[in-house]
Amino acid sequence: MSLPVNAPTAPGATRHSLVLWRNAVFAVFFVSGLGLASWMSRIPAVRDSLGLDKAQVGLLIFGLSAGSVIGLALASLLLARFGARRAMTLSMSLAAVGLIGMGIGVSLFPSAPFVFCALAVFGFGMGSLDVMMNVEGAAAERSIGRTLMPLMHACFSLGTVLGALGGAAASVLGVSVFSHLAVTAVLVLATVITAVRFVPVRHDLGDDAPAERAATWRARFSDSFAVFRDRKLLLIGVIVLGMTFAEGSANDWLALAAVDGHGFTNASGAIVFGVFVAAMTVGRVVGGPVLDRFGRVAVLRACAVVGIVGLIVFILAPTTWLVYVGTVLWGLGASLGFPVGMSAAADDTKNAAARVSAVAMIGYFAFLVGPPVLGLLGDAWGMLYALLVVLVLMVLAGLAAPAARPAASVHR
Repeated sequence: MSLPVNAPTAPGATRHSLVLWRNAVFAVFFVSGLGLASWMSRIPAVRDSLGLDKAQVGLLIFGLSAGSVIGLALASLLLARFGARRAMTLSMSLAAVGLIGMGIGVSLFPSAPFVFCALAVFGFGMGSLDVMMNVEGAAAERSIGRTLMPLMHACFSLGTVLGALGGAAASVLGVSVFSHLAVTAVLVLATVITAVRFVPVRHDLGDDAPAERAATWRARFSDSFAVFRDRKLLLIGVIVLGMTFAEGSANDWLALAAVDGHGFTNASGAIVFGVFVAAMTVGRVVGGPVLDRFGRVAVLRACAVVGIVGLIVFILAPTTWLVYVGTVLWGLGASLGFPVGMSAAADDTKNAAARVSAVAMIGYFAFLVGPPVLGLLGDAWGMLYALLVVLVLMVLAGLAAPAARPAASVHR
């Protein structure tokens, strides 16, 4: 892979410092996935504890979606105002507070409105952190000169695997949602505080001196919305929208679909979710070499086809083993859309934070409308058939794949 001659590199960077930077980003991706999956894997227990139906669960998750979208919108502002290190620490601190609040609202003082608010705080922290870690990941990828973004997202998926397994274990052992999420919150926050020490100070990501940040953050915030006039960037957003909906629908509803649609227990439903995120992890681990070999467009189209087949198999599966086959194909199909979309958005290094933020906002629209829509459709049609909506967006993502073709100055 050759890179543009103006690819930014951290001032005074050495090979050792670049490796530390890369590993720090890996760690942030990992604990982000761990925190998110820890919550997602306990949704059946939350539903039972609060006595909610599917539509109410969807509305509850809307708090997470709404907070995430607000966080995505303000991520560029936070980067410009505080710099990457402080902004990432702030975002994960809010996410940790949200996790603990969710546990309180489920286990200690059961209250759906309180959990909704805690989910909004958690979503804000995770949404803003999502942009920041993708911006850092794209910058590290360019500076190191290797395709790393799929592997970074594989770290996120690995975190979701362990989070799902931890959720299944907590469910089997009867660990309360509060105790589970409180321990997770402390772990993820401590990891991020440690990791960001190895993130370099970089002016192009908003890490100006304090006086410069005060003078420029408003201009950066204004510029972050101008990128929406870029037609190619919007098409990249369509790719991420479809693939994120496929991933997000599994995060929100896969465990419940397995429980209510295929008769699995709560613990088995958490295991099915773990299989999904494991498949996503495998897809992202092998994704870098595959992308270098076949190119973004061909890989994205193949992913769309595999994901569609997996969804059909999962929905119609008459036996348990076919449920798992469909889950694996679904996970593989959804695995590369988001990381490839982030890399494609960051191809143009000018205003990279705003471009990544814009694409992430479009993609996270799936998290905003997906939970309540699928919940309502699940009540009307059944949870399995509600997932047919995901097929349409996967088709659109496959059709929009050419927009991810690298610019002439980047060859992969």
